[in-house]
Amino acid sequence: MIDQLFEFVQNHPLLVAAFAVVLTAWLIYELRSANTGGVTASEATTLINREDAVIVDIRDKNDFKAGHIAGARNIPQSSIDSRLNELDKFKSTPIIVVCKHGQSAGAVHAKLVKAGFERVLKLKGGMTQWQADSLPVVKK
Repeated sequence: MIDQLFEFVQNHPLLVAAFAVVLTAWLIYELRSANTGGVTASEATTLINREDAVIVDIRDKNDFKAGHIAGARNIPQSSIDSRLNELDKFKSTPIIVVCKHGQSAGAVHAKLVKAGFERVLKLKGGMTQWQADSLPVVKK
């Protein structure tokens, strides 16, 4: 099988080079977008305590009930468009978007920025990292 791979690379160098360029560009894009607008759990705690940051938990209802950050608002990602008006009074307040692993918060982050919210951040690592850091959660 390895022999076939080497043969393919030798017979199609332009295709392999194009794949390498696209892969590299995609990785660079993902790394940059993952770090943009993100805060660690300790930075989020500071924002909550000092600037009354609003926590928007975009996980589904069952995950939210299983454990969430104290004071968090549960607006599932699937209904963020229809419930955006609930956050209108917080346009100038820091908003921290929380998901399960910190991966799906980027889409909601972009929607909130586009809607005119001034300080939107996402929690790096999501609730998984929050709990790994042994930070408190509320269970309902």
